[in-house]
Amino acid sequence: MTQLLGEFDCKLDAKGRLMVPAALKKQLPDSEKEGLIINRGFEKNLVIYPKKVWDAIVTDLSKLNIYEKNNREFIRSFTRGATELSLDAAGRVLLPKSLVDYAGIGSDLVLACQLDRIEVWDKKSYEDIFDDVPENFANLAEQVMGGKKGGADVE
Repeated sequence: MTQLLGEFDCKLDAKGRLMVPAALKKQLPDSEKEGLIINRGFEKNLVIYPKKVWDAIVTDLSKLNIYEKNNREFIRSFTRGATELSLDAAGRVLLPKSLVDYAGIGSDLVLACQLDRIEVWDKKSYEDIFDDVPENFANLAEQVMGGKKGGADVE
């Protein structure tokens, strides 16, 4: 399983291209060959998936019963705007304008690695999320992870 790590401040150039940071490219050695997929996130952000991760998600989506309205609506919303990204010779990717507009991304953005995917946020929006982190993060950790044994099991 892909485990991506890091948070990267980046800029979009005038043509909407993003220079993929070298430290992130090292974590995505197959991306030039296999590709990356970008689509809308659940919040006002974008998400970049390594192709293998995207393929696994699409496999899960294909198992949903398309005769159920909620399933169709979810598939339609989730895949809306999904686009394959290609690294150019300079290590840049062109972000689709429609997706950049959806997420309200200006020239300054943050790439935030989240396990096997990369969230793409407008820098100010990303910073605003964490304004009340200390207390709320502790409460969230208790709600999400409270029933689990403390610490990670390492073999």
